[in-house]
Amino acid sequence: MFTPEGPYRCSPSVALRPEPFGALAYDFRTRRLSFLKTPLLVDVVRTLGDHPDVHAALARAGVTAEQRRAYLRALAALADSAVIEPRPGTALERSA
Repeated sequence: MFTPEGPYRCSPSVALRPEPFGALAYDFRTRRLSFLKTPLLVDVVRTLGDHPDVHAALARAGVTAEQRRAYLRALAALADSAVIEPRPGTALERSA
């Protein structure tokens, strides 16, 4: 279950390929392809591991209050498809 109050990272098995619309995310473990539909979402996903939680990553990337709900939904979908994951050694990882 996606918990934006916790620390996440882009999965190490995922490669992001920049595209004009955002990026393609390919998971080498599952062979699943996902689309990140905005460059801002790509920035958030790339920097998740640098922040204490998802909210901090969104704020640092400049996601506005009006955009926040849509970005949280997109990140929840990326967590469901294992593009992003709880950071190792955290309570989120142990509960996943």
